[in-house]
Amino acid sequence: QVQMVESGGGLVQEGGSLTLSCTTSELTFDDFAMGWFRQAPGKEREGVSCISHNGRRTYYTDSVKGRFTISRDNAKSTLYLQMNSLKPEDTAMYYCTALPRSSYDGCSNPFNYYGQGTQVTVSS
Repeated sequence: QVQMVESGGGLVQEGGSLTLSCTTSELTFDDFAMGWFRQAPGKEREGVSCISHNGRRTYYTDSVKGRFTISRDNAKSTLYLQMNSLKPEDTAMYYCTALPRSSYDGCSNPFNYYGQGTQVTVSS
């Protein structure tokens, strides 16, 4: 079981910002595309944002475009998600995910590895 550790979640007021981080020491980081998925209670898991192994290609679901920024630091084996202008509908458990680089197609293809998640709660 590959261990991926998310951090940075929390409680924030509407309009606020959070930065999520994900680290792993068990993958050759730059061999993998990475992504952030989220799941709210009673809803299906959705791909929020995904990034290719070298960071040159990114994908955002429509509801977060212009507000969220995904990035990665391959030297530190760390994935980030900068979230600005947060809305109550962004409330969910956020998961870090990984997929072999050759299979990257935004957030469309099934990701192989998931972390335990970090909770983001946005109050109105």
